[in-house]
Amino acid sequence: MNQALKDKLLLLPMQPGCYLMKNKDGIIIYVGKAKKLKNRVNSYFRGKHYGKTAKLVSEIVDFEYIVVNSEIESLILEINLIKKYDPKYNILLRDDKSYPYIELTDDEVPTLKVIRNINRKRKAKYLYGPYPNVTAARNTVNLLNRIYPLRKCNTYEKRPCLYFHIGECMGYCAHNIEKSKIIEMKTEIIKFLKGDHSIVTNKLKEKMQYESSLLHFEKAKEYKELLDYINITLTNQEVELKDNVDRDIFGFYFDKGYLSIQVFFIRSSKIVERKSKIFDIVDSVEEELTRYIARFYTSLNKPKEILVPNIVDEKILSEYLELNVRKPVKGEKLKLVNMACDNAKISLNEKFELIKKDEEKTIGACEELRDILKLEKLSRIEIFDNAHLFGTYNVSGMVVFIDGKPSKNNYRKFKISIDTNDDYGTMREVIYRRYFRVLKDNLEKPDLIIVDGGIGQINVARDVINSLCLDIPVVGLKKDDKHATSALLAHTPIEEVEINKRSNLFYLLERMQDEVHEFTINYHKQIRSKGSLSSILDNVEGIGDKRKKELLKKYKTISKMSEATILELSDILPSLVAQNLYNFLKEYKQ
Repeated sequence: MNQALKDKLLLLPMQPGCYLMKNKDGIIIYVGKAKKLKNRVNSYFRGKHYGKTAKLVSEIVDFEYIVVNSEIESLILEINLIKKYDPKYNILLRDDKSYPYIELTDDEVPTLKVIRNINRKRKAKYLYGPYPNVTAARNTVNLLNRIYPLRKCNTYEKRPCLYFHIGECMGYCAHNIEKSKIIEMKTEIIKFLKGDHSIVTNKLKEKMQYESSLLHFEKAKEYKELLDYINITLTNQEVELKDNVDRDIFGFYFDKGYLSIQVFFIRSSKIVERKSKIFDIVDSVEEELTRYIARFYTSLNKPKEILVPNIVDEKILSEYLELNVRKPVKGEKLKLVNMACDNAKISLNEKFELIKKDEEKTIGACEELRDILKLEKLSRIEIFDNAHLFGTYNVSGMVVFIDGKPSKNNYRKFKISIDTNDDYGTMREVIYRRYFRVLKDNLEKPDLIIVDGGIGQINVARDVINSLCLDIPVVGLKKDDKHATSALLAHTPIEEVEINKRSNLFYLLERMQDEVHEFTINYHKQIRSKGSLSSILDNVEGIGDKRKKELLKKYKTISKMSEATILELSDILPSLVAQNLYNFLKEYKQ
């Protein structure tokens, strides 16, 4: 887990909400909900995980979250976010298909059913959902089908089916049913699905009490479970508005010259999405916020209504946008605006904390290094590393850090002219080429040069810098036998400088060393990949033209030859040469 992620975890609130896990490409791979965001999200990065959870955690590089007022709100929001982003790790809530809706068909004799693919149902007149619980949605449909004797078959049969005989269908295929009776059933079902389920629940309670009075406790329990399913299926968010008006909610928070804005999108009485924006402002908060809202709908469809904080001039916005703009002063609408403002405050405070921690890790670490080396200024640092394969494909890489952050546009690659196993010669050439060019083209000079090597590498680099009459300090980074950063080599005479391995400075030096090593190795692999198999074999002592032809005839590609054992290579080569080739290929493939 990277340090930025650790810092962000510390900022999570102990409030309910949803979290969205992202991979290295910024793609949302998992959406979850939590009663307490801090506890739940942190749990992914503590202890040992197995199976898909371990795979998920291994891919997480960042996350964001939305704070809500209750756990049930987080559940409904989670479903809408999963529907929007379709994260690959959300399998359970996807139910292996899409989200369930309940449809009451607009036929002369309607049917009631659960559907999933609503793309084919865009013209459906009576469509309700999506629902947070698939089982509850199905049981609600079953319940309504049991209470209301609607048509159950897809096509009219020639004679009444079983449903007619058990009282769950009126036998529309064989009997003339009064239209008023059908309209009455439709009206009650629509009221139920819109949230007014008093008629149905009262009927269920009567049936439950009746069965209980007859000591039919199993039957009474069945009705009790159906009541529970209804409550789960049709539970609204705590701040949900029941008028089904599409509206957007704007909230803001201002501090230290930065304005944070949160927009919640309410569709079908549910929060389906949010947008966050943080920027520094030059005008008053009122003007900036009003301007932002006015420009917000240039590329978006406008809702029927927007709710704004009390500092906004709603009359100007209403006239400009040609829609209802309201400043709520009480009730559920004010709750929504306050919730948007709370999220805006959390986002801005998080940004400030991350900036502060980032400065401690970068600028603060650079200042500590400047003090250790007794430098007047330390902003630009250039770091070098070399790579070769048994003296062949010699390359060097240079990465640049400015104020503790990588400046990738300034990275440089060097193909070394010396093709021998000479680390000092490679260092001499790359340092000379780089800083002769700096002098010749009057490029910006670094405040410090770091070489990825020991005392010998440092002395070679210092000699070249002195020969060019440059006054640039050179230090080195020493690695232990596990190829991990272990010490800083500096001063004259050169000595190991003790640095706390838990300090920001050590983390910065370690990052620099890892960055230059990875950059150089990647370039080395590119150079090697361009060489033919025939030329690669020229680098192995003991392989001449005859043996080369036999190897090429048998293996044809470097990958096939790399899979061969020493014993298999010994069919063509002497055992010592086979061992050399095996070692060479093993190193080559890394």
